Amino acid sequence: MKDEIVIALAGNANVGKSVIFNHLTGLNQVIGNWPGKTVEKAEGILKFKGRTVRIIDLPGIYSLSAYSQEEIVSREFIAFEKPDVVINVVDASNLERNLFLTIQLLELHVPMVLALNQIDFARNKGIEIDAKKLSEMLGIPVVKTVATRGKGLDALLSTTLEVADSAKNAADMGTYDIGQEKLLKYRKEINDAVNKICNILFRQNIDVLKSYHPLWLSLKLIEQDKYVEEKIKRDAGKNRAYMEIQTEITTLQKKFDQPLSTIVTSDRYRIASHIAEYSTKRISKKAVFNDLIDNVAMHKLWGYVFMAFIIFLSFYGILKFGEYFSGVLSDFFERFKPLVYNANISGMYKDILWNGIIEGFISAVTIVLPYILPFYIFLAILENSGYLARIAFLMDKVMHKVGLHGKALIPVLMGFGCNVPAVLGTKILETDREIFIASFMSTLVPCSARLVIILGTIGVFMGPQYALLVFALDVLIVYTAAFFADKMVPGKAYDLIMELPDYRMPALKPTLKQTWFRIKDFLYVALPIIVTGSLALEILKALNVFKYITALTDPVVEGWLGLPSVAGIVLIFGLLRKELTLIMLLALSGATSAAAVLTPQQMLVFGIITMIYIPCIATIAALKKTVGWMKTILIVFIEIFGAILIGGILNQILNLISV
Repeated sequence: MKDEIVIALAGNANVGKSVIFNHLTGLNQVIGNWPGKTVEKAEGILKFKGRTVRIIDLPGIYSLSAYSQEEIVSREFIAFEKPDVVINVVDASNLERNLFLTIQLLELHVPMVLALNQIDFARNKGIEIDAKKLSEMLGIPVVKTVATRGKGLDALLSTTLEVADSAKNAADMGTYDIGQEKLLKYRKEINDAVNKICNILFRQNIDVLKSYHPLWLSLKLIEQDKYVEEKIKRDAGKNRAYMEIQTEITTLQKKFDQPLSTIVTSDRYRIASHIAEYSTKRISKKAVFNDLIDNVAMHKLWGYVFMAFIIFLSFYGILKFGEYFSGVLSDFFERFKPLVYNANISGMYKDILWNGIIEGFISAVTIVLPYILPFYIFLAILENSGYLARIAFLMDKVMHKVGLHGKALIPVLMGFGCNVPAVLGTKILETDREIFIASFMSTLVPCSARLVIILGTIGVFMGPQYALLVFALDVLIVYTAAFFADKMVPGKAYDLIMELPDYRMPALKPTLKQTWFRIKDFLYVALPIIVTGSLALEILKALNVFKYITALTDPVVEGWLGLPSVAGIVLIFGLLRKELTLIMLLALSGATSAAAVLTPQQMLVFGIITMIYIPCIATIAALKKTVGWMKTILIVFIEIFGAILIGGILNQILNLISV
């Protein structure tokens, strides 16, 4: 009996897999990336019945194909890391659809337990599942759970440990016959081809058999999975295994009019349908609330109106709450300022301590708590209620024009709160290409700090119509930049494969946990950099080096952009603390109003530049973590150069108009 058990959680998205993970592991979690991948890795440890249990939360997937990083990560972890048990979490209210992945996991022949989750929601829909019948058909234990309430999780862990203790290492196989499989009844032509391919693999002693079961390998070769084909080519070396397999597959293809991948998929769904039908019964017919809402939410016209209303109402509420709560927090922290300045230390050091270190911390707190925290709560509610998937679906066609799918809109929308979590949030996408384009878009979305700058200058002194004009221009720039990025970055956009979950009332505990994990990621990345940047800025100011900087920047700032000389310092050091750009401009100019420093024309130019160029050093750190240094440098260069170019062109046009 092993002292440490390794469990992998596998399942579709939106089945409650992460809720189970969070409930079991609590705060004993490590979040990072899989080696060489941008896909997030979640790992946690708990003690259960005197034993250590390490749980790996695999990405949410719908199959074990090689269409996305998530699918590759999941199947390679199961094949090469060989967890003691795989817990396949399925949504009881969508059993047939979820069993499609279950069947592929069974083809891998790994120790498995099925967690039949959300049975309460299934009952509300009039669905009752016989766990005993389901277990008999699948040949694995089935445990009913309600993860949001913690129900059934002890039984799930106990069953998992029993499976781990009873599992035996698979003996070396010399032959294989698919006829031994009680569950996986493919059509005769497929079964015959599987047996022939298995014999070829065994005869050539292919190394990959040490990791993958021959049934799974054979089916993937029949489906013409490029990833598996490459592995077979490498393992076969100069042997004739690969050519023999291709001959069998060519012969098989001649028997069907459709692609073999379609035939295998069709058989899997047929098997899943049979199992679901046999083990499920309808206990009553209930009105489908889900469909009633979707008649509006997914409508070709009213769906977009409804989405715009929800987003506008939510962001308006967040900004109003943030504005009020930020003022309350600022007033609270301001009370501590006399304590610092009345202390018995040098005046210069007082400025460095307060303006550099303490103000840096305060600026981070007054952003995170008033703006980011409610935004993340709102995001978690949208996600857990099932509506976020509808937004992604509605926007799929629009996003597809720039090489992304609708799901990419989710992190892009985060950018209105803060660009740091927006960039980090792009890791929900499938490929490096999509992550890069979405990260690029996210950095151009005006965060709350930039919104304050635009509203505090253009909105106040020129009118809201001009502020809206700047925002409209920014939307055009974001979409245009993404369009050209799509054309320049190799690869193609994948179709959106995304389940539309049923609507449900978000559970409080999972919602708060999701919010905390996102806030924690922001704090760990942004807070140290903001404080360090504030300190550096105050030291440079104390050393009186700004005059040397303006001597270098004046030809561009005054000559090309038409801005006052002091704007050069503001734009450079705005990289450290963008939320204080306007305050810094006023402080260095000795003014209390933007109108005393900038003309209306300069406000427009300054607003556009601030909107486009890279948000802050914390965003740069988030980019480095997400896309790597080379792509980060490229994005920073494009946005700084683009801001100066567009700002200068706008200045020249306005000069001609004014003349």
